[in-house]
Amino acid sequence: MPLPIGDTVGILADNLRMRKSVLPIPARSAAAWARGLGLARGGETILYTGGMYQLVPYIQALNRFQEKIEDSWLAGMIKYGRMANRVINISALMARPPGSERESSDRILVNIARLLRRVGVDCGYLYEDDLYSGALAYDLGADDVVEAHTRRLAGVFKKYRVKRVITVDPHTTHMLRSVYPALTGQHDLQVKSYLEVLVERGAVPRKELRLEAALHDSCLYARCENVLQEQRTLLLRAGVELKEPADSGRFTLCCGGPAESLFPKKARETAAKRVEQLKKVSGRVVTMCPICLVNLRKAAGGEIQLEDISGYLVRAYCEG
Repeated sequence: MPLPIGDTVGILADNLRMRKSVLPIPARSAAAWARGLGLARGGETILYTGGMYQLVPYIQALNRFQEKIEDSWLAGMIKYGRMANRVINISALMARPPGSERESSDRILVNIARLLRRVGVDCGYLYEDDLYSGALAYDLGADDVVEAHTRRLAGVFKKYRVKRVITVDPHTTHMLRSVYPALTGQHDLQVKSYLEVLVERGAVPRKELRLEAALHDSCLYARCENVLQEQRTLLLRAGVELKEPADSGRFTLCCGGPAESLFPKKARETAAKRVEQLKKVSGRVVTMCPICLVNLRKAAGGEIQLEDISGYLVRAYCEG
């Protein structure tokens, strides 16, 4: 049988309500990437990760588990899992990614912090108070839980007197810039993607990469937040010859997320279609969303090289 939608979403929503994240991980682990970087605690301008890159390895591990039980009798046991999860965090037992995946995600965040420092941005970080944005729960329709979580996060921003937020991914950017104001009625928080900040600061590369790559646009950046030219500007300045696949820009094709949390096999099919489009223009692909990165990598099976845009940018703008 297919995964039961109500109970699957329910587990994630219960976690967000009870444990402040759809897949709770220790706050110290989520903030470990920032150790040794000298980022101030809080401040008027902060780098806000929303836990997205840190959570993706756990989401990926959970999806692997879901793929194994999808269309089997075990899918019917999820309702009992939800009951147990309200008492003990069993979702953490089902989602145990290898250390290499966690290190890879942390490295992306370090790259972003280095890039911001390179253009003279002085920003703080909330460390253990860097709460999850609630993006996946919102995408899956758990509106009441998300609304309550927005008030929780608004309280954290108020505690640290935050006025400006620099985000690291499209889902978190969309949540803070478009969804939160509608839910909280607060419109005084300035929210920008780090890509926008780098362009505004006139980032100048230290070396030319001299390579070509296909660009996979994020649906949320392209269709909701109008972040389309910044990534192209930064890559072109860095000496990357961009190859635009079919369905690019505002008409970008979805990577399959967040459907992977409910329909893992269907999500993989969608990602496979996108991989075929990308393969036709280049064997190297740039992404800018953690969900896109893992979904496309899984579907590609090593046939093409996929890398987060921060890796390209840090090599061009911070090294050399």
